[in-house]
Amino acid sequence: MKKLLFGKIKEALISVLPVTLIVILLNFTPLIHFSAREILIFSGSALFLILGIGFFTLGADVAMTPMGEYVGSGLSKTKNLKILLLVCFALGVLITVAEPDLSVLAGQVGSKLIIIFVGLGVGLFLVLSILKIALKKDLATLLIYFYMVLFALALTVVAIDPAKLQLLPLSFDSGGVTTGPITVPFIMALGVGIAATIGGRNVSENSFGLVAMCSVGPILAVLFLSIVSGGDISAPNTDGYQFADDFWGALSHTILSTTKDVTLALGLVVAFFFIINFIFLKLPKKKLLQISFGTVITYIGLIVFLTAVHVGFMPVGFKLGEDLAATSPAVVSAVGFILGLVVVLAEPAVHVLNKQVEEITNGTVSKRAMMIALSVGVGLSICLSVIRIVFGFSILFYLVPGYLISLGLSFFVPKIYTAIAFDSGGVASGPLTSTFILPFAIGACVALNGNASILSDAFGIVAMVAMTPLITIQMLGFTAISKKKVGEKLAMRRILDKNDDHIIRFL
Repeated sequence: MKKLLFGKIKEALISVLPVTLIVILLNFTPLIHFSAREILIFSGSALFLILGIGFFTLGADVAMTPMGEYVGSGLSKTKNLKILLLVCFALGVLITVAEPDLSVLAGQVGSKLIIIFVGLGVGLFLVLSILKIALKKDLATLLIYFYMVLFALALTVVAIDPAKLQLLPLSFDSGGVTTGPITVPFIMALGVGIAATIGGRNVSENSFGLVAMCSVGPILAVLFLSIVSGGDISAPNTDGYQFADDFWGALSHTILSTTKDVTLALGLVVAFFFIINFIFLKLPKKKLLQISFGTVITYIGLIVFLTAVHVGFMPVGFKLGEDLAATSPAVVSAVGFILGLVVVLAEPAVHVLNKQVEEITNGTVSKRAMMIALSVGVGLSICLSVIRIVFGFSILFYLVPGYLISLGLSFFVPKIYTAIAFDSGGVASGPLTSTFILPFAIGACVALNGNASILSDAFGIVAMVAMTPLITIQMLGFTAISKKKVGEKLAMRRILDKNDDHIIRFL
């Protein structure tokens, strides 16, 4: 176990080091200046971030992933679809309501109603995802239908009250933050377990898609909330993005609040798992002890990780965006692209996804190819988001053509790539996005447009981070098909040329 932990920490070091070095190197340029105290806090946070990711990814392997697989396969074997759907709905609501990422978003806009609506949205769409597997329905077809409904509802919101146009970015962001570090490993493993039991022949394709479907539900739920809300959603107070004067007081407060959130989140998942195990699964004691040990590791990792990003990365992201935007919009766009290339490396759930993708596809889609596609996608999303902040146009001008392209690509690439791509979008927009990239966008927005436009212009960057990997990963699949076809044609040409040589010699 010690060797595995060191391996995970080494991977985390490689992931976090690039974004840390970029921030420190920028400090030696005329573009930005951090005080020695701020750099020290950020560097210390980066070290703890590495430890947190290492513990979390090990815990996910030992506890979260097996729990999801056991629940999925065990309940599927009961052959009682009603029980499976009821349990999955309850799981979807519970793990979403307790997801730390969602609490961060709700806290920034001052609306706890978002948490309830998003939880119900995830629960409902998790049920629809299970029905998709059970009834052997095509993921791309369902996504096309639900995104059509989604954009129709978005236009309805604007038509009813044009003033609520500013709430659209928040609605789309909610789909990204929902699929956080606790939700992703469990839901993905749940899909693997169910697909292995009732998924039919296309087990690898049916193993993916649950995260994609569960990202749609929150968007629809928050759009509906924006129709019925009475103005209780407000722009965040930027004072929360500054380095605290009393560092130790802020640190202790963050540790306590993070511990509370993670205890609630993991506690609900684990308690529900043990109830299901007692009624249906009846796993041996040895496996339960292994899961319990892995849960403790996950618990430690998440507390360390989330504390580090709140204390060190959130204020750094805000100051980076604010100071760079004050220098030049072109500079903040370029730096945003570079940060996007590397920040996705430090998202803990991304490592879980890439590992599962490589295993389920038997190496057809490698971890390296996935990471490159994700990095390019996230880099482009941040660059495009900064351009939107500069010119102040609606998020729909990106999202409508973006989703049309990604859904259109689903007709030309293998279904496995479409399923992986739509899952990747939700996974890429994890806690580091909401606590580093979103503050970066808010800082840039404050410098360029002032506080009044934060809700309409800065928000939406999480949705962009969730959207662009859909295109880049499907393009990865399109490239793989093209290479395969070219290889087959060259092989056929060599065979024909060889036969021609034999005929000439014979004559």
